[in-house]
Amino acid sequence: MSELVKFLVKYSSWFLCALYLVLSTILLTANNPYQHHVYLTSANVVSSGLYRLTNGVTSYFSLRDINHDLQRRNSDLELEVYALNAQITELRQKLYADSMTVIPELQRYHFIIADVINNSINRSHNYITIDKGTLDGIEPEMGVIDQNGIVGVVNVVGPHSARVMSVLNPYQRLSCMVKGGEHQVGSLVWDGKDPGEAILEELPKHAEFVKGDTVVTSGYSSAFPAGVPVGTILSGERDREDNFYTLRIKLFTDFSTLSTVRVIRDKMKEELEDVEKELQVKTTI
Repeated sequence: MSELVKFLVKYSSWFLCALYLVLSTILLTANNPYQHHVYLTSANVVSSGLYRLTNGVTSYFSLRDINHDLQRRNSDLELEVYALNAQITELRQKLYADSMTVIPELQRYHFIIADVINNSINRSHNYITIDKGTLDGIEPEMGVIDQNGIVGVVNVVGPHSARVMSVLNPYQRLSCMVKGGEHQVGSLVWDGKDPGEAILEELPKHAEFVKGDTVVTSGYSSAFPAGVPVGTILSGERDREDNFYTLRIKLFTDFSTLSTVRVIRDKMKEELEDVEKELQVKTTI
């Protein structure tokens, strides 16, 4: 306490000077309009500067909260974009399905619309991946077509996707025939050359055809109904050894531009399989 008193006594003249200075400033600004105006203007400048400094410091420390809020808003917007894209895809698929005309013979069949998410055409054995699986009703051995013609047959299925063995795969053989010709059935297979062409083998020697005739599915396969377009005849030659024709077919389907396809579900498949099993049992008895 004594030290404080000594300090105040030692510098009392300075404190008294400061007090007189403050009092004189107050009296000067209070009684003179010009000095009062200058004082207010200077005080506003100083206070505004302090406010800006304080606001800058506060804003800097609030950047983390602002950034988190922006990230949350961006996440919400991205989710909305994903939801809108899903709705657009669903509407586009519905429009695609509604625009397809179904001939009466196909009324027993149901189409599952799917998008192609992976596709190969230049390999020796080509496959296609679609974005629908078991949860959407896809099963192995279902036929796949697009708006132009046949695409392939489902061979591997997951919950949300499926792999299709493309027509451009030598392991894939499909029963086809020349349109309008009874019992002119052959086996369609890809020879590994041109992705736009295939071979129709083992066409009976009595078959009648000309260049440009249309080839369609025969309906003998459980994967495809009869009459699905396949392609047109480019050329044909007769095998001298077994007297069968071999035709080169120009495929209707452009495999390089596949985007949306239809997977064929046969509503009578289970019934037909049960009947065939029963017939097999009876013939073995």
